[in-house]
Formats: sequence, C-alpha cells, structure tokens
Amino acid sequence: MDFFIRLNSMINDFVWGPIMLVLLVGTGVYLTVRTNFMSITKLGYILKNTLFKMFEKETAGEGEITAFQAVATALAATVGTGNIAGVATAIAIGGPGAIFWMWLSALFGMATKFAEVVLSIEYREKTEDGRFVGGPMYYIANGLKANWLAYIFAIFAAMAAFGIGNMVQSNSVAASLEVTFGVPKLATGIVLAVLAALVMFGGLKRIATVTERLVPFMAAFYILGGLVILIMNISNIPAAFGLIFRSAFSGSAAVGGFVGSTMALAARMGVARGVFSNEAGLGSAPIAHAAATTDHPVRQGLWGVFEVFMDTLIICTITALSIIVTGVWNTGETGAALTTMAFDTSIPVIGGYIVSVGILLFAFSTLLSWSYYGERSAEFIFGPKVITPYRIIWIPFIVIGAVGGLETLWDIADTLNGLMAIPNLIGILGLSGVVIKLTKDFFGTKYVEELKYAPERR
Repeated sequence: MDFFIRLNSMINDFVWGPIMLVLLVGTGVYLTVRTNFMSITKLGYILKNTLFKMFEKETAGEGEITAFQAVATALAATVGTGNIAGVATAIAIGGPGAIFWMWLSALFGMATKFAEVVLSIEYREKTEDGRFVGGPMYYIANGLKANWLAYIFAIFAAMAAFGIGNMVQSNSVAASLEVTFGVPKLATGIVLAVLAALVMFGGLKRIATVTERLVPFMAAFYILGGLVILIMNISNIPAAFGLIFRSAFSGSAAVGGFVGSTMALAARMGVARGVFSNEAGLGSAPIAHAAATTDHPVRQGLWGVFEVFMDTLIICTITALSIIVTGVWNTGETGAALTTMAFDTSIPVIGGYIVSVGILLFAFSTLLSWSYYGERSAEFIFGPKVITPYRIIWIPFIVIGAVGGLETLWDIADTLNGLMAIPNLIGILGLSGVVIKLTKDFFGTKYVEELKYAPERR
C-alpha cells in the first residue's frame, strides 16, 4: 500500500506540476492565437449573447436541455470550494502575485474551454432513448478515431468523480457546518446524500432544472457579500491591485505570518488554482454542454468562454480582493479559514455565515454535476446498463467523504482528475483545425446576422 501511495504522489506531482500547467496554459495560448484572439476581442459580444440572454429559451437546433441549463450544470461543477478555499490557498502559499497568474491562465483558458465545448457539440451522439451524450471521450473517438484514448479519458473521469466531485465536496460542507453551526459531520453527510439522490435519480433534466435555479442564486449570494467587503474597503483596492502586479514578478517578502514566495511559486500556485477552479483543459464541462439545445457548435462554445470568465475572472477575483484589501492575507491562515477571516473582518458574524453558506451551495452543486460527469463516462465504457448501479454506488461515498474517510482515495482521485487533461489536450490539439473551421463559419456567415436581425429565432 505504501508503494501505491508513493507512486500516486509522484504522478500527482507531475499532473499538477509545472510541466502539465505549462501544457494547459500553452494549449490556451495556441488556441487563442489560432482563433485570432476571439475569446478576448469578442468578449463584449460573447457576454451580450450569454450573460444577458441566460434566461431566454433556445429553440433552434437539437438538444436535451437549454443552453443556459447546460452552462449552469457546468458552472455548478466549476464554481466550487476552489473559488473560496482554493484562491485563499493560492494567496497563502504563492502570495498576492498568484492572482495575476490566475487571471492570465483564465484569459487563455477561455479559448480552451471554448474549443472543448465546440467539439463536444460537433461530435456528440444521440442515444436510442433520445438523450444527447458527448464530451472528450466522444470527440476523441469520433474525431481523432482513437478509441483507446477515449476509453482512457472515460476511466479517469469515472473514477476521479468520486474524489473531486463527491467526497472532497461533502467533506468541505461537513467541516464548514460543524465549525460554524455545530452540525455533526455524519448528519451533514446523510442529508447531502438524500438530497443528492432525489436530484440524481431524475437524470440530467432534473439536475439541470436544479442547477439553473441554484447557480444564479449562489453566485449572486456570494458575489454580493464580496462586493460589500470591497465597497467597505474601496480605498484599499488600488493598493491591492498594485500589490498583485508587483508580487507577480518579484514574489512576496515575508510579512506577519506569511513565509514569503518567489515569482515561480506565485506563478505555479496561481495557474494551478485557476485551472483547478475553472477546469479549462480538464475535459469535464464539455460533458454537460454536449446536451445543450443549439443550432451551431460555436453558439454553445460562447457559453464556454462565459463559464471561465464568470468562475475565475469574477468570483475568484472577488475572493482574492476580499482577502487582500482586508489585510488578512499574511496572517498565516489558509484555505476556507482565510476567506472566512476576510469576510468576518468587514462583516462581523454574518461574514462567516456567508462563507459557510457559500461553501454549502457551491459544494452541493458541484456534487450534482460531477455525478453526471462520472455517470456519462461510465456509460461510455459499459453502456446504459451501468447508469443505475453507478448512481447507487455514488450515494454512500457522500457520507464517507463527509465523515472524513478514505483520504488516500481522495489523493488518487485528485491525480486522476489531473490525468484527464492529457487525453483531452491531445483531442483538442488534434482537432483544433475543426474548431477553427467552425469558428470561421459562425462569425463569417449568416449566424451572426441571425443574432442581430432575426428575433423570430428566439
């Protein structure tokens, strides 16, 4: 057993280490350049047709759920404890400069997520019972014609879901509720398991129905709390940005409980936490987007850009600035405790509750979406007959995670989560020509004109 633990540690150091992080960001840079910086230069257009139309029903094209339900399901997975605890950890270890590198990885990650979503629509399949299924395993198999690589991705995803999408989430909720409200971890685990089961056994449509209501509420709830802190400390915001940019290239000297960091450490922590939060390049979100109702892959791809923008450039930034402007970043605390300290500093008592409720909502929504990711991956391997058994196995692990069991499995799942990126990046890069062709088709033909001049589409 010790051998497997050491082996997993070595692999984990690689998949979440500098080489893989460079590959992830490098893929984003390559795709950003190949698409003529579309995800950045057309960001206004993208937000106009996503953020400001999120509650409109898409009727053109085929799909199982609406475009917004798809992105809500994906955001439910990406907007998780990483936005609260992960950002705080990045600052605690890498210093304020880590946030600059997190922003940079997100800017290029928007193109990566765009490509993932475009390919998931282009190569999705329709099952005999009318469901739409897709994701990296399908575009690798149908696009690259590399079935063996598709199965490798599906295996990694189906197993990783039990850790990153299940036990880690339930444990975060249980720990937070125990500290804040004195709720026993076992009780939290049981309640979460029951609630998750009620949603999961209704399939994707029930998950999507829950997430399309839950995601806007939980995002608004946490963002408003963060904005209150920023408004109360508005005079410190310019200095906070200055500290972020200076520290990004010079590191941070030791102050208070902070041990100091180098530029390399700031970059590694910022990129790692950014990728871990928005999941650009890991291949998880395209599984949800594949079921969206749309008439063109690029139209849904715009939601992929929006997803990274909202997750990292908005929510993670609010967490980061709250920690820095309140001056608690160098106290020696880390993780959710550091974010809680920042909120409590400006909003005594209530601030801690905002973070705890935020963790509860973020983690529960992540748990729901990852159950779907794991289920679809298992279905790709074993067929539809595995769906019910997978759900039945999934539920008890929520309770196990809540009480803190099987930490070694968490570590293995974390490794598998990172390993998902390897076959996915191969698929994205190998099919990048398809992404470019579809992008030129969308922005160079009738589709943009339809958005402007054909309200009957809506």
